Amino acid sequence: MKTPIGVAEMITPDLKLDQLDHKSDKSVDKSDAKPETKHDTKQDILQHLLKRGEVTAQDLADRLDISPQAIRKHLKDLEAEGLIYHTAEQVGMGRPQFIYALTVAGRDRFPDSYNQFAVNFLDTLIDTLGKEQVSEVLQKQWQRKAQNYKSQLGGGSLKQRLEKLAEIRRSEGYVTEWFPVEGNSQDQQSFIFTEYNCAIAHVAESFPSVCGHELEMFATVLDCPVERTHWMVNGEHRCGYLIQELANSC
Repeated sequence: MKTPIGVAEMITPDLKLDQLDHKSDKSVDKSDAKPETKHDTKQDILQHLLKRGEVTAQDLADRLDISPQAIRKHLKDLEAEGLIYHTAEQVGMGRPQFIYALTVAGRDRFPDSYNQFAVNFLDTLIDTLGKEQVSEVLQKQWQRKAQNYKSQLGGGSLKQRLEKLAEIRRSEGYVTEWFPVEGNSQDQQSFIFTEYNCAIAHVAESFPSVCGHELEMFATVLDCPVERTHWMVNGEHRCGYLIQELANSC
């Protein structure tokens, strides 16, 4: 999986995505089959938690089509590794149910941040060049990225271009989903575009203006109004965008 690119492509060296270890595709004997499945299931659990934020063991069992007993064993292992945590929620008169979510270490298994070097580098640039000039440089970087995306999307309907954009972002390491908004008409369609990890999370915490540039980039790429609905900088577990098709604008 490629490392997500954006601001960091001009201020950081190549970074590799931390991933759970997977066994080789080479032939293995039956004794190796169980660990292979276990690792794949753990990765599925982590990705589902990344997408949904908080889930129960039963939710995971239903989603992944695995017995609750097996899911709880994986959850116990992941919690022991410090990748997830749980809270107890009382429902009715019975036993409280456990709600599971990713820890910071668990989220770092996905490309959701770059190291402190990126933030320090931007601080140095601001001290040297001034905040306005650095902002202009970052804006030009996003504009260049927008043109690169646009050339890859080509023509087609908004839905086709959005689907292609999602494919490109996934190839860069983002966990991305999109779907049409209920009640769409043939004359005007709206879509929700969601990303569950951010390549520049640490940068955005110190320089939230880069998120504004990214918002402009999506609007430029799709030739449509784009509105932010969810934002990781505000403590939410995803970044979400409402993309609206307007007459003669998309």
